[in-house]
Amino acid sequence: MRAVEITGGAGPAEALTLVERPYPVAGPGQIRIRVRAAGVNRPDLLQRQGRYPPPPGASDILGLEVAGEVDQVGEGVDRWRTGDRVCALLGGGGYADQAVVDARHALPIPDGVDFIQAAALPETVCTVFANVFESGALRAGETLLIHGATSGIGVTAIQMAKAAGARVVATSRGAEKAEAARKLGADLSLDSGSDDLEAAISVFGGVDVVLDMVGADYAALNQSVLKPFGRWVVIATLSGSLAQVDLARLMMKRIVLTGSTLRARPADEKARLISAVEATVWPWVASGQVRPPLEATFPLDQASAAHLRLEAGGHVGKIVLTA
Repeated sequence: MRAVEITGGAGPAEALTLVERPYPVAGPGQIRIRVRAAGVNRPDLLQRQGRYPPPPGASDILGLEVAGEVDQVGEGVDRWRTGDRVCALLGGGGYADQAVVDARHALPIPDGVDFIQAAALPETVCTVFANVFESGALRAGETLLIHGATSGIGVTAIQMAKAAGARVVATSRGAEKAEAARKLGADLSLDSGSDDLEAAISVFGGVDVVLDMVGADYAALNQSVLKPFGRWVVIATLSGSLAQVDLARLMMKRIVLTGSTLRARPADEKARLISAVEATVWPWVASGQVRPPLEATFPLDQASAAHLRLEAGGHVGKIVLTA
């Protein structure tokens, strides 16, 4: 089968190479998917740069989410049959013609959702659900602040929060991105390059939950605009990981500060999360309330171009590889 390997070099053109590898085989409790599309995510860039190695037992091939048809079913798997249309959360292995995954980490593709749309969902939706709705405990009527709101995670978080009956404050860089976030449903969409974020969010009434993909640069802002009993959830540190936190303010406001990653979670925990996503989020996907916009698609042999597009930072929504 075709697969994209990391072969060294600093940039994607030097680091990513299309090679031939043996077809993987579905073991007990696993399914093999004929990959039709694979999501491209920021952790893929970090792995290519040598900064985010795969967890033990995971494929060295990039790719954390795929969509396609089941073409092999391992021993002990009852739910899936050959030919089923599925998307799946992977620990790695998505940039290939075939991917093997724990059968419990797959989801049925709803009617009306094509493979490209489906490939943009598993890693992104699971990240948002685990952090915004579980760690962040966002409820209907509350307000979610999303930094980096036009990223793949950001656009999905806007849609999921609105589907759950919450209000959304979005920050993004540039007037065009701010307008894109507003069109996706943000109740207040701010340009981080020109707007006075603290003043605008304070006038809006503050926020209950922060989904923070920026890190250090927005630490003071988050502490200021969070309401009492607010939840600050960190999932990336694009501006740095060393932040100044006023512990007295956290105490006085009773703010909860937490963070997480998804890829290294145990298989049983991922299975639990997938089940919760299917119960809560999948009806929103089926109804069309959650359909993250696609920035671009690239063939598998142009994975380096896909990485360059994501690294450029001008995207709104998801970037997907097609087989």
